Amino acid sequence: MGGDDRLRQAVRAERGDQVRLLAALDAGQWDAPTLCAGWRVREVVAHVTMPLRLSTGRTLLELARARGRFDRMADRYARREAARLSPEQLVAVRRATVDHPWTPPGGGVAGALAHDVIHGLDVTVGLGLDRRVPAERMALVLAGMRPGAVAYFGTDLDGVRLQATDLDWGHGAGAPLRGLAQDLLLVICGRRLPPGRLDGAAAARFTRQT
Repeated sequence: MGGDDRLRQAVRAERGDQVRLLAALDAGQWDAPTLCAGWRVREVVAHVTMPLRLSTGRTLLELARARGRFDRMADRYARREAARLSPEQLVAVRRATVDHPWTPPGGGVAGALAHDVIHGLDVTVGLGLDRRVPAERMALVLAGMRPGAVAYFGTDLDGVRLQATDLDWGHGAGAPLRGLAQDLLLVICGRRLPPGRLDGAAAARFTRQT
């Protein structure tokens, strides 16, 4: 199986897992906060399916309305769709986009997988669910976390050595920061994690204060 085929298979598997997870959530969980600041589960699901539902023309129109600011456009869209669609409809949207071929600009299929995995973790970690991204899938995401990809998120990791406790993966040099590979991925993306998920001298720097 070629590299892109393997990644496509992983994307479909991740999206399928998310459909099953989301379908099992109760009403309170849909309105619970996630690791994405200001977004509930509803907004995250609306966001993660946004590029799979908008045409290029509609995307450009939405971006123009947000005065060229992608983050502002994404936030407006997520909030609008979260208010418009019920949880059942949001699950249906996620299910309908499992096989969608979208890839982020410059990111390829690996970028699509990372997008789905990261936002899936925003939901499950935010809700306190004990969900582990399969090791092979996680390794594919981390394989794309080269210096340029890490720098994209703008997280200050100077003087920090990330070391996964469940995979043979590390990044950087300095004070140790140990945790599950999926938790270290969230650190790279600028998320602050709940207490107890990270270990090492740098753990406090990336742990949410209670």
